[in-house]
Amino acid sequence: MESHDMPHLCGIEVTSKPVQPWKDFILLPWTAGIYKNDPNWVPQLISEDKKLLSPAIHPFHKHAEAQLFIASENNRPLGRIAAVVNHTHNEFHNEKCGFFGFFECVNSKEAASLLLDEARKYLKAKGMELMRGPASFSTNETCALLVDGFDSPPVIMMPYNPPYYIELLTSYGLSKAKDLLAYELATSAMMTERLERIARRIQANTQITVRKADMKNIFKEAKLIKEVYNHAWSRNWGFVPMTDDEFDYMAKDMKQIVDADFLLIAEVSNRPVGFSLALPDLNFALRHVNGRLFPFGIFKLLWYARRIKTLRVLTMGIIHEYQKRGIDVIFYLETLKNGIKKGFTGGELSWILEDNEMMNRSLEAIGAKVYKRYRFYEMKI
Repeated sequence: MESHDMPHLCGIEVTSKPVQPWKDFILLPWTAGIYKNDPNWVPQLISEDKKLLSPAIHPFHKHAEAQLFIASENNRPLGRIAAVVNHTHNEFHNEKCGFFGFFECVNSKEAASLLLDEARKYLKAKGMELMRGPASFSTNETCALLVDGFDSPPVIMMPYNPPYYIELLTSYGLSKAKDLLAYELATSAMMTERLERIARRIQANTQITVRKADMKNIFKEAKLIKEVYNHAWSRNWGFVPMTDDEFDYMAKDMKQIVDADFLLIAEVSNRPVGFSLALPDLNFALRHVNGRLFPFGIFKLLWYARRIKTLRVLTMGIIHEYQKRGIDVIFYLETLKNGIKKGFTGGELSWILEDNEMMNRSLEAIGAKVYKRYRFYEMKI
C-alpha cells in the first residue's frame, strides 16, 4: 500500500492507493463490519465495483482523476473514501468542484474526519475550491447520502448507508447542497384507467407516439437516447453530459437486464423527443448473493430474480421544447400497463431533484408519495 502523509490520531492512519480495483478498498464494508446485522443493506456486486474503479475498463476515467484512501487502526480497517476531479463536470458548470465518494466508515468521527481531510487536501492540491458528495463517481452513477427512509432496502442503483453517516459529515463541516427524492407508487387498475384518459387527451392534441426500443439495435438506440438525455437534462443541477464511450459502456452493461417493454422512446414525426427507462429491482435478488456471483451466487440471483415484483423508473428525459406537454404521463402509463402485465405490483420513481417542481407535481398528481430522501453535501476548501 502506498503511503500518503499518514496522519495519526488515536492510532488511526490513513493510506492512499491509485485508482485500481484494490481488494481491501472494495471489501471494506465487509471487513470493517459496517453493515453487520443490517437487514436493509444490499451489497454491491464486487465485480461491478472492480470495473467502475478500473481506469482500463470504465470510460469515466478518461475525463477524471481520482485517488482512494483507507483509514485503519492496527491493521483493522475503519473506513474508505475516494477523492475525484471530474473535468467534464467542471467544464460544463464552469466551477472548480471536487467530489468525494465511495464513503464508508465505522461510527468514528476521528476516522471520518481523517478520511475527509485527505480527500479535501487532494482536491485542494488539484486546484478545487469546493468539495461535494457523496458521488461514486458522478450523478450518472450512484450518488448522494440517504437521510430519510432507513426502514426499507434501497432499489437498484440507489445508495444506502447507516443513519450515523449524517452526523459524521455534518460534524466535519459539510452542509446541505441539494436533496434528491424517491417516490413510491403502487400499481392499480384505477390508476391505469385515470392515466389512460389523460393520455388519450394528450395524444389527441399532439403528434406524439411512443414506441419500445429496438433491443436488436441497442447501440443505435443508445445514440438517439444520449442526444435526448444530454439535451433534456442540461439545465438540471449537478448534471454531467455523458460521452459516447460512457453511453456505449452503459448500453452494453444494461443490455443484459433491460426489458424493451420498459425502455420507451417518444417521437414526433420520427424525431426522438423523449425517453423513459425502468428496470426490475434486481436488489431484491442481489440481497441474497452477498456481492459475489460465483461460484454459487449466480444461481441464487436467477432464483430470486423470478420473484421480483417492483420496478425502478431509473431515468426519463424530454427535450425542452416538448416539456410540459404530458409526455411524462404517457411514459408512466405505458410503464404501468406493461408492469401489470408482467406481474409487477409497484415501484420506485427516482431520483427527482427536490426543486424540480414540474416533475414533483406530475408524480404527486398520479398518486406517488415521497418515501426516501437523499442529500448532497458540500463545503468550501
